[in-house]
Amino acid sequence: MEVVVSPPFVFLTSVKSELRPEIQVAAQNCWVKKGGAFTGEVSAEMLANLGVPWVILGHSERRALLNETNEFVGDKVAYALSQGLKVIACVGETLEQREAGTTMEVVAAQTKAIVGNYFKTKLASTVCQKSKILFYL
Repeated sequence: MEVVVSPPFVFLTSVKSELRPEIQVAAQNCWVKKGGAFTGEVSAEMLANLGVPWVILGHSERRALLNETNEFVGDKVAYALSQGLKVIACVGETLEQREAGTTMEVVAAQTKAIVGNYFKTKLASTVCQKSKILFYL
């Protein structure tokens, strides 16, 4: 069993230094690609350099408030995996979708976008052969 905690980014290193070695940390998000002027974003490379092995992607509030699409989340997951991070992927429906009875379709579409990009990345990079994705509903 792996135990992972996910403090805000600014506290990652201090929390990591206080934890027992068997407890790992996860970032709450990371950017979708390498480099560029993406002020305020945290890259997968930055997380790897800090020794942060996990990242959580696809949060419902980022999907709703920042309009992160299934494809965008899938791209983020694929890139994080290509950089050697393990991913906790969030999937789930809104209250309106649940009440409309479309939960399975919504979650299937979210999962398909993530897994589809994972396999494209896995085929393109040997780094991903040891990758891990956990789905959080």
